Amino acid sequence: MSSFMRKESLIGIFVITMVLAIVLPMPTGLVDFLLMAVITIAIIIILNALYSRESLEMSLFPTILLIITMFRIVLSVTTTRLILTEGYAGRVIGFFGETVAAGNIVVGTIIFLIIVLVNFIVITKGSERVAEVTARFTLDAMPGKQMAIDADLNTGLIDEEEAKARRKKIQDESNFYGSMDGAVKFVKGDAIFSIILMFINIVGGIIIGSTQMGYSIGDAVNVFFLLSIGDGLVSQMPAILISFATGLIVTKATMEDEITDSVTKQLFARPLVLLITGGALFVMGFVGGLGSGLPAMFFMPTGIAIMFLGLAMRKQETIAAIETEITTDDVEGDELRRPMDEMMNQIDVDPILLCFGYGLIPLVEASQGGDLLERVIMIRRNIAKELGVIIPQIRLLDNIKLSPNQYAVYIKGDEVAGGEIMFDHYMAMNSGYVEEEIDGIETIEPYMGQPALWISESQRERAEALGYTVVDPPAIIATHLTGVIRNHLHELLSRQDVQKRINHVKESHPVLVDELIPKYMAVGEVQKVLSNLIREGVSIRDLVTILETLADHAPITRDTDMLTEYVRANLRRSISRKFFTQGANTVITLDPALEQMLTGNIQKTEIGSFVALDQQVSHRIFDSLKKEVSKLTSLGVMPIILTSPFVRMYFKRLVDEVAPDLIVLSYGEIDQAAELQSVGMVSVS
Repeated sequence: MSSFMRKESLIGIFVITMVLAIVLPMPTGLVDFLLMAVITIAIIIILNALYSRESLEMSLFPTILLIITMFRIVLSVTTTRLILTEGYAGRVIGFFGETVAAGNIVVGTIIFLIIVLVNFIVITKGSERVAEVTARFTLDAMPGKQMAIDADLNTGLIDEEEAKARRKKIQDESNFYGSMDGAVKFVKGDAIFSIILMFINIVGGIIIGSTQMGYSIGDAVNVFFLLSIGDGLVSQMPAILISFATGLIVTKATMEDEITDSVTKQLFARPLVLLITGGALFVMGFVGGLGSGLPAMFFMPTGIAIMFLGLAMRKQETIAAIETEITTDDVEGDELRRPMDEMMNQIDVDPILLCFGYGLIPLVEASQGGDLLERVIMIRRNIAKELGVIIPQIRLLDNIKLSPNQYAVYIKGDEVAGGEIMFDHYMAMNSGYVEEEIDGIETIEPYMGQPALWISESQRERAEALGYTVVDPPAIIATHLTGVIRNHLHELLSRQDVQKRINHVKESHPVLVDELIPKYMAVGEVQKVLSNLIREGVSIRDLVTILETLADHAPITRDTDMLTEYVRANLRRSISRKFFTQGANTVITLDPALEQMLTGNIQKTEIGSFVALDQQVSHRIFDSLKKEVSKLTSLGVMPIILTSPFVRMYFKRLVDEVAPDLIVLSYGEIDQAAELQSVGMVSVS
């Protein structure tokens, strides 16, 4: 604890010492050491800014910038005191005045002014503008980014922990760029302060030297001019380094590789560029050799060297392309040479298959920055966690029959969904809170079928700031795939999957499993019950409760539909928690006369039970249902139909043909803690 307190107190002691140094004199030896220290710190800062992969790695840069600027100002005050009182400010300032400025007043002044102007006009001015724009766009884009995170979380693409991490990063970015916008003003003010301080030292030194120290006017000008210039140059050396570091921080984008690799890849990645550049240098050198004045001994060899480098890179690209072609041919040859028994794998049907055109391959290839495979893994985890079903492996396959930007989802070999993506674009959807429309290419969101726009990356931040929900191509495909899997999940649950779950339960509840299976129910019958639950979005994670319920009622009935209703009643707590909030909840009920009519028209056959109604009666029921449901959907409320336990199953089957996603619950599935309020009634009149 004491060690921690000592570390925490160091920065406080340092700041207080800086304040005291303004009023207390320092020996020249200590001033030399502190000047060396501030130059060292400036070098460390610029190297950290250069080699950091993203700006947030130096999130405390604004604070560090303020402290180091204050440190330098304190040293400037101290050196000014030494210059004006002793006519000497240490060896460091003397070195810069005599050596860097070449002992010449005019040369030193020009060098100082050049450094200050470069710092003030070029670096600081640009950094200030970049920081201001970045801060504004970052803050404006926060609401849209938050909505995009919520959308990914709701679709199951990310979990709660990742959502918290993303939200924290957005908050950190807004705080950082907001601070940087103000911190750049410190650098700007410091440059102005350096110019003013140099002239104060010159004027004050000449006056004091000629009136109090016995110097002649010429000697005073010579001594104090060089000391002031040396002081200014010492001050500006760390200042320009820190300004450069500030510019690096505010202009830096996230990099996967080190900066050396990234710069090399981006500048020297194309052989054609190197060949043209080398050729241009060679021609300039050749013309120079004819008497134009350019040094041919520099231009021509450099141009030849760059052209050779371009030719070498082109040769490497050709070899790599041939190796890729050979590898492809070898793979195809191996396929042809496979024994017939291995070809059996080719005729197996994939439970879930995602095919895509060659233009979408970068979304899958991790080497090209694609993360679609990671999203697919997350989909399987989230569905398993939510519904208790471990879905089969999702196979990803490129298909030349599809257009380059097209994708298709297959369930058990049949295409059930698909869409088309504009690569390098983003999809912007109106969230209902859009303040201003944005230009884009009109399209339809592939899963929900809502109107949307394709926008470029440059429009993304503005669209988010205006209230659009903006998603990238991998998120579009992943969201669509998630919805398709949920809609067909009951088809994907096989007997083998159920048997694995039962075996797992048997390890801890052997008596339960032995009593139920196979005495009263077969695995296939249990599978039908679980499929019925999954079809309506009821989780089967609590398999013990489900099997306990089946064991209680299977001796009485083998009707899997009725057994499903018994199970739903025993899962009332989880069902209520999923569909109802803690406050008041609105529902739609059925007219008792309608329930009585449905009960009286139930037909039982060998393939199951159903309600046999006249077509005109069914249409009147559908019209009434549509009217009541539209009242809630217009208010943005999810419609829920509440019926008696015996009628629920039959009414759900009746309305599936017109509203397959409609939620139908029975009174027996409602937890006692849920507060319900009926706002409508479906009738046959």
